[in-house]
Amino acid sequence: MEKGKQVFFAGIKGTGMCALAELMHNDGIHVSGSDTKDVFYTDSILKELGIPYVETFDREALPQGISLAIYSAAYSPQTNPQLVRAQSEGIPLLSYPEALGAYSARFDSSGIAGVHGKTTATAMAGTLIRALGLPAKVLAGSAVSGFGGRSTLSLGDRFFVAETCEYRRHFLFFHPRRIVLTAVESDHQDYYPTYQSILDAFVEYGRKLPPEGELIYCADDPGASEAAGLIAREGRDIRLTPYGFRAAGDFRIEECKAEARRLTMRLAGFPGAFTLRVPGQYNALNAAAALALTSSLLGAEGGGWNGERTEAARRALEEFSGTKRRQEITGEAGGVLFMDDYGHHPTAIRATLAGLRAAYPGRRLLVSFMSHTSSRTAALLEEFASAFEDADIVCFHKIYASAREDYSGGVTGRTLFERAQALRARRPGGVGLYYTEEPLDAAPLLGELLRPGDLFLTMGAGDNWRLGQALLAAYQARSAGGEEAQ
Repeated sequence: MEKGKQVFFAGIKGTGMCALAELMHNDGIHVSGSDTKDVFYTDSILKELGIPYVETFDREALPQGISLAIYSAAYSPQTNPQLVRAQSEGIPLLSYPEALGAYSARFDSSGIAGVHGKTTATAMAGTLIRALGLPAKVLAGSAVSGFGGRSTLSLGDRFFVAETCEYRRHFLFFHPRRIVLTAVESDHQDYYPTYQSILDAFVEYGRKLPPEGELIYCADDPGASEAAGLIAREGRDIRLTPYGFRAAGDFRIEECKAEARRLTMRLAGFPGAFTLRVPGQYNALNAAAALALTSSLLGAEGGGWNGERTEAARRALEEFSGTKRRQEITGEAGGVLFMDDYGHHPTAIRATLAGLRAAYPGRRLLVSFMSHTSSRTAALLEEFASAFEDADIVCFHKIYASAREDYSGGVTGRTLFERAQALRARRPGGVGLYYTEEPLDAAPLLGELLRPGDLFLTMGAGDNWRLGQALLAAYQARSAGGEEAQ
C-alpha cells in the first residue's frame, strides 16, 4: 500500500471496495480492478476518478506488475480465476476487512461500530470533520450526499475514521485508537446464534484499544453499555465516554424535540441547540456520537471547542441530509412522497417508522418490507411482526436470500406476514397488512391503495427498492400526462 505500487481490486464496484480504492488512489497508489457487467452507482465514481476496471473475472484480464490483490467477500480465492492466478504468481491477497485493517494501521484511526447507526454516525462525523478542517480520511458504508454522493472524504493524513463491521468479526482486523459503539443486540444469527456470542465479539473489539485509547458508547443502548462495562472491569487504561439521554458528561442529550421536519437537540456540554434535518431520536444519538468523536480528534490536535468551531459544527449538522438508503427521499409525484430505507432489524424498523411518523404527521405511512436472511427472520420473528405499529399499511414479501447462510427451517416471508396478522387481530383497527411473494407483484395493489398526501417507504436490505422505483415512475408518468394519481 505504498505510493507508486499497483493494487488490484476484485469486486471493485462494491461500496466498501470502491471507497477503499478511492482512498488508495488519492494516496498515489495505482489502483485497478474487476467486477461483473452489472451497473452500480459506483461505476460513475470509478470512471470519474479514472480508475481502470474490467467487467470480467477472466484470469487473462489480471494486469501485470501487481504488488497486492484485494478481494470482496463475494469472491473466493479458491474459485475466482483472477485470484487463483494471483496466488499462483505469489501476489499477496487480502480480503476487504483485512485490507481495511492494514490501511487503518497507517493512521490515528477510529472505528465506528454497532448493530445500528454506524453508517449515519460515520457520515455525520465526516461532515463535522470537514467543517472543522481536521486532517482526516473518512470511509462510510454507504454513499453520502454531503460527500458528493460518495462514501469517502480525503482531507488529510493524520486521522482515519471508518465504519467497521461486526459480521464474522471483521472489525478485529482494524487498528483503532478510538471506538464508537452505537448498539449491541442479537443479529447475524447465521454467525452469532446468541446475544452472548455477538456481545463477546464487541468486547473483543474493545480490547484492541491501546493504552490511553477511548471507547465512546451509547449509554441508552443496553448492549453497548454492557459491553463498555465489561471492558471497563478489565482494568485497562482506556477512557470511557458515554453519550445519549442517559449519559453523564458533555454528551448527555438534555432535550430533543421534533417539529416541522426538524429535530432540535441540546447537549450538556454545548451552548445553544443543534438542529437536524433527518428525523428520529436515534439520529440525535448519532449526532451526539459524532460530536463526541470529533471532540476527541480536536483534543488530539491540541485544540478544543470555541465559539467559531461550535457554530461550524452547528451549521454542518443542520446541512446534513443523510446517506443512500437511509430514509432516502427518491422522489415525489402525484402528491405521494417516495422513500427508501435499509432498515432490516426490528429495532431499526421501529425507530425509523416512529421518526417518520413524528416528522410527517399529516401523511399516511405505507411500507413495503422485505426481510433479509431466513435465520434473522426466524430468530426475531415476534420482534419483526410487532415492529410496524407506526405504519398505516404494510405489504410483506418473500425473504431476501443470502448466499452466506444455509437455512433449513420453515420460516418464510409469509410466516412473518401471518404472525403480523395474528398480532393485528388483537388490536382491531390497526395496521392494514398485505402479502405478495415478489415485490413487483404488489404494484397494482399499491397503485390502488396509494393516494395524494401519502408517504410510501420501501424498507429492508433486499431488492424491493425496485418496487418503489416502479411506482414512482408510474406516478411521474401520470403527472407528466396530466392525469391525477389515484
